Amino acid sequence: MSAPAEERQRSGGSAPLEERQRPGGRLLAREWLYACALAALRPLLPLAGRMNAKVARGVEARRGAVARLTAWAAAERDPARPLVWVHAPSVGEALVAQAIIAALRERDPGLQVAFTHFSPSAERLAARVGADVADYLPWDLPAEVTRALAALRPSALAWVRTEAWPVLSALAARQGARLTMVNAVLAAGSSRLRPPSRFLLGPTYRRLQAVGAVGEGDAASFARLGVPAERVRVTGDARFDQVWERVHGARPADPLLERLRDADATTLVAGSTWGADEARLVPAFVQARAAAGAGRRWRLVIAPHEPDEEHLAPLEARLAGAGLRHARLAAIEAGQDTGGVDVVVVDRVGVLADLYALATVAYVGGGFHAAGLHSVVEPAALGVPVLFGPTQGNSRDAVELEAAGGGWEVSDARELESCLAELCGQPDGASRRRAAAAAQAYVRSRLGGAAANAELVLEQLAAARVRA
Repeated sequence: MSAPAEERQRSGGSAPLEERQRPGGRLLAREWLYACALAALRPLLPLAGRMNAKVARGVEARRGAVARLTAWAAAERDPARPLVWVHAPSVGEALVAQAIIAALRERDPGLQVAFTHFSPSAERLAARVGADVADYLPWDLPAEVTRALAALRPSALAWVRTEAWPVLSALAARQGARLTMVNAVLAAGSSRLRPPSRFLLGPTYRRLQAVGAVGEGDAASFARLGVPAERVRVTGDARFDQVWERVHGARPADPLLERLRDADATTLVAGSTWGADEARLVPAFVQARAAAGAGRRWRLVIAPHEPDEEHLAPLEARLAGAGLRHARLAAIEAGQDTGGVDVVVVDRVGVLADLYALATVAYVGGGFHAAGLHSVVEPAALGVPVLFGPTQGNSRDAVELEAAGGGWEVSDARELESCLAELCGQPDGASRRRAAAAAQAYVRSRLGGAAANAELVLEQLAAARVRA
């Protein structure tokens, strides 16, 4: 039996006629149609940018991406060294890419790495992921992709999480690059498993020569997309390594935030909150503090997911209505005395790790909002018990953290108050210490994903060398 026939048999049946007629490194008819549609849509995108600044930034920055990548390659690309092209859609995936790239560098310092991203949200992180060159992903059109591949000459292309692009996939395979997907996530209910997406993207995923899945369920889902089972392995989640390094690595303490440290206070740090979270959080805090009595000072530090004036003003009105004295973080950093302040309202981003480090207990927002729960990993890695609302979306971390004894789901303000009393109301603090230890142990048990995903990429580089 030929190798392609064996592959079709392992993937559960015959491939469509167009795939039997065209090798995996060539664009299929459906992919040509996709590319034509994208080419037709592209001139209209600047119009969409007039209504959305983020879209406008992405369109403008992507305009020169190929030229910038080509210029870097002309000056810096060493053909004697293998290059891995790592692509991450947005911020979360870029942080994962950072951990995996660091593990790649540690194991093979001679590598060159190109990093691309899709969303403007990842632009501020791109320079810090550890790549030799970082830029926007070029448009997924044959002419642009061909130029980028000719300049970079990647030995391997590593997609982070789930996103893969048909034209880049086909043309990189034709050039001989090994295609991998690392830290791969694909929920059983993902839209990518529905017929329209499977029709368009199925060939793209079937070109993958290796998939490093976060968990067993994800691995099974990739098999449903037609990726042969022997190409898929569970490598874990590099996000845990990235968070652990970020919160425990050597970094200078922020002297302004250190002013908030108070060993004599019970401090609830609420991160990434929305209005629906705050509607439960504020009364629960008031009641739990009142029930605890006057023996210990209670303090709330609340960091909204969107700390703009549109959000901060209603939050401050809610706090005032509850009788809570509050001050913005900017005012405290400017010298305002924290004495007599019940609530610190965080009016800037980028400080959650420092704030969670001050917490007795953490509340992670999003669980009462349509956006779904934000990440519970950061406070858990710091050894802080975590509370969260019921809308968890695809957050398996929250489910696992609760099962480990380091986190609790709360359905309303009353349950939130009860958990605060349980964790903070005991004089000896035994419940909180047990939960804190369980939270950190859970994160520690999930470390190693960055190394495992890096090893998967290095295996593909070795295969590319053998083939060459």
